[in-house]
Amino acid sequence: MGAKKDLYTFFLRKKPVKILVSLAKDHKLRYASVLAKEVDCTYSHTVRILKTMEEHKLVEFDKKGRLKTLKLTPLGSEIAEHLSKAMRLFKKAEK
Repeated sequence: MGAKKDLYTFFLRKKPVKILVSLAKDHKLRYASVLAKEVDCTYSHTVRILKTMEEHKLVEFDKKGRLKTLKLTPLGSEIAEHLSKAMRLFKKAEK
């Protein structure tokens, strides 16, 4: 496994933020393919982002047969909450 990406740099990009916030919207188990559609991202790019999140213990994959679902960890939920607040503040500042 390669070196972990710096989280600060990682989360300054739009897609990782959208993915984490989207996962936090409801707490049901999700498939990466459904999540990719929700955030308007390719499946392969979504999986790369999710693997980085998994390395940092923000999401967990649960494999049952050929299907893999994912969910946020407590740390991932906490970060998503703060990112959601930051997104609301950015939108407020744009007005």
